[in-house]
Amino acid sequence: MSYYGWKPYVTVGQRQKLAEKAATKAKKSGKPYTPILAYRGAVAKTVWGKSWCDHLEAYSDYANRLPRGATYVRNGSVIHLQLTAGAVHAQVMGSSLYAVNVTVQPVQQAQWKSICQDSAGSIASLVEILQGKLSTAIMQRICEPGKGLMPTPQEINFDCSCPDWAGMCKHVAAVLYGVGARLDQQPELLFTLRHVDAKDLIQVADGGLVTARKAPKAAKVLDDSLLADVFGLEMAQTTDAPPAKKIAVKVVKTMKAIRDIKAPGIKKPAAKKVAAKKVTAKKATVKAIVKAAPTPKSASKKVATKVAAKVAIKTPAGKKASVKKRSN
Repeated sequence: MSYYGWKPYVTVGQRQKLAEKAATKAKKSGKPYTPILAYRGAVAKTVWGKSWCDHLEAYSDYANRLPRGATYVRNGSVIHLQLTAGAVHAQVMGSSLYAVNVTVQPVQQAQWKSICQDSAGSIASLVEILQGKLSTAIMQRICEPGKGLMPTPQEINFDCSCPDWAGMCKHVAAVLYGVGARLDQQPELLFTLRHVDAKDLIQVADGGLVTARKAPKAAKVLDDSLLADVFGLEMAQTTDAPPAKKIAVKVVKTMKAIRDIKAPGIKKPAAKKVAAKKVTAKKATVKAIVKAAPTPKSASKKVATKVAAKVAIKTPAGKKASVKKRSN
């Protein structure tokens, strides 16, 4: 039953069930199906989504109708939303299924060129743009009302198949909010919608894209001839790279040779002098022990003589003398 052309009110629960049926039917028929799934909280949560929603809410033309649209988009009533160049196609479940079409005029070339010039040198990569990791000044410039990327009410036209004669029905409002929710997931669609390329914002003042990093300074690059002098390698002139194992072996051998080289002006002490010092130290120790022991003079002399003889045998000269005695 309808009231003066209006269909009876449908609760949120009923609307969600109708939306599920319509989605299932669309999947079976092979039609495009990209819904805004039901969720809680703010309509948009990322920089681009929030900027879109804040921009729309700033216009008094939309202030009265937008709130009901937010409720629709959050409870999953937008069962299909597709953004293309200059257009938004959607389906919204109300008392029945309604088709909504929104057209957005492209950004004027002079206006887009001005945005790119004002942003020149401040944006390093496309990733920064899509993630919204831009300075406050650049973001304000891109979203500046009337001069930025966001469309004005005069640049937006829409229609809905519902019987509401108002300038903006709740279904259209749900779709406009749905655009903000979709930009949370696919921010690049904003540039597609306005017929511009996001890569233009990365251009530097002279118009060249920043596509390569700066080359290292010459002072920080090791020349082939210097490398050959340090490691004793013959640098190949061909483009074929030498085997990594051979180079590693040569480097290891060269470093070992450098380590074994004697430093100039340093000489190792003679082995004889070292041995003589050791014998002298041992003799001094023996004398100290003999003096400290409370033995008769005759006994101390004998002990000292035996110890001295043992010490002398350990020296090179003593060994030779002991060999001669044995041979005799």
